[in-house]
Amino acid sequence: MDTDAALAAAVGSLGGHFAVAVTDLGSGAAAQWGADSFVTASIVKVDILAALLLRTGGDGLTDDQKAAAELMIEQSDNDAASALFEAAGGAAGLDAANARFGLTGTVAGTDGYWGLTSTTAADQARLLRVVFTADSPLDADSRAYLGQLMGRVADGQDWGVSAADQGGAAQLKNGWLPRSASGLWVVNSIGRVAYGGRDLLVAVLSDGSATQQDGIDLVESVAAAAARALVTAQGQQG
Repeated sequence: MDTDAALAAAVGSLGGHFAVAVTDLGSGAAAQWGADSFVTASIVKVDILAALLLRTGGDGLTDDQKAAAELMIEQSDNDAASALFEAAGGAAGLDAANARFGLTGTVAGTDGYWGLTSTTAADQARLLRVVFTADSPLDADSRAYLGQLMGRVADGQDWGVSAADQGGAAQLKNGWLPRSASGLWVVNSIGRVAYGGRDLLVAVLSDGSATQQDGIDLVESVAAAAARALVTAQGQQG
């Protein structure tokens, strides 16, 4: 069974509106389920910091920007995100950075509403490669810095793709947002995990959940199923 078929078999019966992309950094194998666009909520904070680092380089942030970056990624602080979003050039700056990153289906939220940036699972998989591999316009120091912050997410915010982690050192960022029109939840999770001896990048996007916890449960189920499917499919091929 190929990787896309394995992923489809693993997640196709799960209820809810979601998309997932998973990549094995060692083998290069990748699979994706779902091509719809989703609102990012706070996972865009990784993109914001990446865009700012693209401008400044890994050692180019001011002390205030470094303090804000820690708050934004580790604590998901929104005021810090707003400040760094503006420092990165706002919506136009984020869109320009994403063009450099190779994100073709991501559009920055306007009027300061960075959390309403729209994206796809495929683009989030690409963003993770920008952060965690040399296939990136970011320099090594920038990538290491961003990854380090993603490995220090606060207790209580370390759910999501970490459900697929068997190594105990997941690096991730989550996003959650109730939509004002419907009251339904957007819940997203992106990051790097270890599963079955493999180094995986996993991105799960979802919306339409009745509660935040329902969304978390869905994202964690999808992440674990996706990791298992990719690793198992490669074992069968080998």
